[in-house]
Amino acid sequence: MAGEIRRVVTGHDKNGKATVLIDGPAPFVHVNPRNAEDTSTDIWRTGDMPCSIVAEHEESTMGPRRQMPTKNGTVIRINRFAPESEEVRNMTVEQARAAFTALGNEPASTFGRGGRHPLMHRTETIDYAVILSGEITMFLDDQDVELKAGDTVVQCGTNHAWVNRSGAVCEVLFVLIDGTFDEGLAASFPTE
Repeated sequence: MAGEIRRVVTGHDKNGKATVLIDGPAPFVHVNPRNAEDTSTDIWRTGDMPCSIVAEHEESTMGPRRQMPTKNGTVIRINRFAPESEEVRNMTVEQARAAFTALGNEPASTFGRGGRHPLMHRTETIDYAVILSGEITMFLDDQDVELKAGDTVVQCGTNHAWVNRSGAVCEVLFVLIDGTFDEGLAASFPTE
């Protein structure tokens, strides 16, 4: 597959010495059925905090497609964003919500509930996003932020969308950390 991401996972041998357990392509790659250049590769997931460190971790990325980490968990993934198509730009509210349903997270979709772009969403996470290559625009409620390779975003549960209006694929590394919205903040979010 073009664009495979090599993943090296370390662990411990029977004597407690550091060793490589896995060295090869990350196995969980979601390809957008509408555009094969749009991919999301889960690199690793954790399910507790603090994270359990064992001699040999089991594969953590397989199973149904999930956008979010589990409760008290994390996920690291690399997304490749193809240039935005007219099809995406013109999605209906129902199509946008169906796209998030396919990610296992329909409630995150805010299009039609205050979101100004079909891929606007809000997750109950702190996300670190590092632009690895290309350019992308982060849409917020009332602002657009142009980002390029080397830029880093700390996304604190805000309503947002990633929009590639350039002519080339943009690659972004994400680390998502499970969080909980403050009650007062959550009460201020638009519902319709």
